[in-house]
Amino acid sequence: MGSPLLLAWQLDRSGVEGLNGVAVGDIDSYMDLRGSKLTRSSLKSTAERLRSLLRYLHRTARVAADLSPHIISPRLYAYEGVPSILERDQITAVLASTSMDATAAGLRDHAILQLLATYGLRAGEVRNMRIEDIDWRAEVVRVRHSKTQAYTLLPLMEPVGEAILTYLRSGRPATDAREIFIRTRAPFRKLDKLYSLVRRRLRDAGVKPLGKCGPHIFRHARATELLRAAVPKKVIGDLLGHRSTGSADPYLKLATEDLRAVALDVPGTEVLA
Repeated sequence: MGSPLLLAWQLDRSGVEGLNGVAVGDIDSYMDLRGSKLTRSSLKSTAERLRSLLRYLHRTARVAADLSPHIISPRLYAYEGVPSILERDQITAVLASTSMDATAAGLRDHAILQLLATYGLRAGEVRNMRIEDIDWRAEVVRVRHSKTQAYTLLPLMEPVGEAILTYLRSGRPATDAREIFIRTRAPFRKLDKLYSLVRRRLRDAGVKPLGKCGPHIFRHARATELLRAAVPKKVIGDLLGHRSTGSADPYLKLATEDLRAVALDVPGTEVLA
């Protein structure tokens, strides 16, 4: 989006001929304008796209000088952002609150939240889950991981199975769609997204997490719980459908207090009287 917006911005300011006279000051003004509305990560992406645009404009003789070296983007560090999570008592509160809603939407949302909280699934993995992915006799649920395109067979935990079964029997509308979770209003098709659903249920339960409050917050919580329980990162990665074991590294930050609790005293650091 950065490149088209710059062109539109400059043309609006200076007309068709304005592109010829674009200068470093124009770029600075534009980046200052965009920077106030973007995260550091988005600003870095915008800067990279603008560099490409300015190199192209110079190469095609549309501007006299190559201005791309003048664009400074923020430096990003690996795992600099700590994911938002829910603590176990907050998850319990959300599940309890939603279980009190006996409407079709309530039954559906409770089953979805059980899946998110128990397995740490991605939103797309829940939305795309099909009726045939539940093997009731073997008590197994098949998860299609949206990023790796692999399948994982997970034990169908009792609270999850009960919630899904209740929804299928009493909340799911009659439809030919094979996806489990369906809109409550016509046209009866699979859900488009889960963000607003999760945010509403958190609000209704009086849970106000720091940071984002979409479905991924349950995934973060599950990963952190497993790390705190000393589950190997390879096992966590297999459960959550990670492409690499390094994908679990950001969650290590969330267990800081746990790591401090097992820290060893370093010899020679005693405070002298």
